[in-house]
Amino acid sequence: MPTHRLRLPAVLAALVTLLSTLFIGGLSAPAEAATTLGQRAVIEASHHRGQPYVYGAAGPTRFDCSGFTLYVYSRLGKHLAHSAATQYGQVRHISRSAIRPGDLVFMRAGGGISHVGIYAGGNRWWVAPHTGASVKLQTLYSTNYVVGRP
Repeated sequence: MPTHRLRLPAVLAALVTLLSTLFIGGLSAPAEAATTLGQRAVIEASHHRGQPYVYGAAGPTRFDCSGFTLYVYSRLGKHLAHSAATQYGQVRHISRSAIRPGDLVFMRAGGGISHVGIYAGGNRWWVAPHTGASVKLQTLYSTNYVVGRP
């Protein structure tokens, strides 16, 4: 008989993180199965794949970038403003080396914050990209970003 015991919550958390990193587009497990706020945010974000970008929209079926992050986190009990720059001021700033799923990624342009999305792991993020596009999981397209944790 083994002398060590695996803790079921730790095993489930590791499994959810692995699945969200590898297969987030097809993940259909309920958000309650995830153990951290960030994991739940990634799962919630995935439920909105394909919903259209509309400037000024904050859900539940249309989003701009900060409206998307606002909506996802509101579903998890966190309040964020409807502005990428203001959201950056509301979150705890995290080094890029410490980024983890569910953190907010803020793109910089022209000396300020220009865009926001939800880090999914594996150098990818959930984002409402621009007019004419829909919410999607995509590779981070720039290294000119900063990170915040709600």
